[in-house]
Amino acid sequence: MQLSPANVFLLSLVAAAIPALVYSTVIYWFDHYEKEPGWLLTATFIWGAVPSVILAIIASLLLSAPLQLVGGPAAIDTAAAIIIAPPVEETVKALALVAIFLFMRHEIDSVLDGIIYGAMVGMGFAMVENFFYFIAIFAEEGADAWGVTIFLRTIVFGLNHSLFTSASGLGLAISRFSRDKFVRYIAPVAGWCGAVVLHAIHNLGASSGGLLCLVLPLTDWGGVVLVLIIIIWALLQERRWIDEYLREEVVHGTLTAQQYARACSLRGRLGHRLELLFRRGPRAYLAATQFYRQCSELAYKKHHYVLLEEEHSERLTLDLREELRSLSRDLR
Repeated sequence: MQLSPANVFLLSLVAAAIPALVYSTVIYWFDHYEKEPGWLLTATFIWGAVPSVILAIIASLLLSAPLQLVGGPAAIDTAAAIIIAPPVEETVKALALVAIFLFMRHEIDSVLDGIIYGAMVGMGFAMVENFFYFIAIFAEEGADAWGVTIFLRTIVFGLNHSLFTSASGLGLAISRFSRDKFVRYIAPVAGWCGAVVLHAIHNLGASSGGLLCLVLPLTDWGGVVLVLIIIIWALLQERRWIDEYLREEVVHGTLTAQQYARACSLRGRLGHRLELLFRRGPRAYLAATQFYRQCSELAYKKHHYVLLEEEHSERLTLDLREELRSLSRDLR
């Protein structure tokens, strides 16, 4: 295959960007009941794609320098991939999650949110890393190896960085909602360690080749399946909170019984929004979307107050209740 450098650049960019956007859309879709702010998800993606890549390159070069004194190029590359890259990359990626945890923790409503934010950071990192890999492989090994690399890094291992960093996000989210002081301190560390170990296992297999490389899809996708199980558990937990904490809002007059029933059902929410779209137009559809998001948010904040007794959650509960009363009247 004869390709000009400009075509290789463009095709590599497309091959890195399109899967990342598709995977990001799927990750966003999993957040059923209360979508995270689009600007914050975009910011986490950009952090993974730009600052974390730059920081990882600088830190890896500095930490790899001493290895130049004790080994050859192949040994140095292998050691850097297994020993240096995992902790460095998972640390710089996790900085965005730590910032959310410290300064915007009200946006973390459940363990699912920690996974979502972590996965978005990882997807941004994967997109840029893949692009650089594609360019380098074409220059070094030609078009055939380039095509194989695109398939492996975007399809077979396309969710790897999201998987790794979602472990860090999960640890921070567990810390956010734990009453146990020990768990609050150990969960973020355990999450980061899980991310580093998963990353190191993958890099070990990829660097070693042979049979160990062949089992990588099983180990990597095994991690993805485990995260999916946690996501399903988190969604069921969120559904239970909505059912429990919105029930009393019918008694308070915040919601009607019909609105409560719809708010507890994804199908009911979607059906009502589509009905309003065709009957009253886009403005009513958007108002209903906001209404159901606020329903979920109210349930979460009530749960947070019961669990953690946060004054902030109590104030938000009162504010959300008033907003819902107004939105509820408009949608009747």
